[in-house]
Amino acid sequence: MSKNDGSGTTVRPLLRLYLAGDAPGARRALESRMRLLAAAAEPIEIEIIDILERPAEAEAAGILATPTLSDEGVTPPRRLVGDISNTARVLEFFGYRDKDASR
Repeated sequence: MSKNDGSGTTVRPLLRLYLAGDAPGARRALESRMRLLAAAAEPIEIEIIDILERPAEAEAAGILATPTLSDEGVTPPRRLVGDISNTARVLEFFGYRDKDASR
């Protein structure tokens, strides 16, 4: 699901993971992020935004709860709030293939 930016350059899909500091939910979300990156059939990028360090970005995006995984490259943004540990479902929700499912 890589995209071409019009100049012939392939752009990796970007998701944003909004979390709050080092809370247990934030730590679980970071672990899930690593599993998502490993499970995706194609390269994706998941940017981490700690709302305690960058509150203006969270406010501008309308983030009300953490953890939130967001694809802001589509309108309206697609978002999952809370548990993102089920990698197959999360990848499917955002339209990405799972390595195991593509065999």
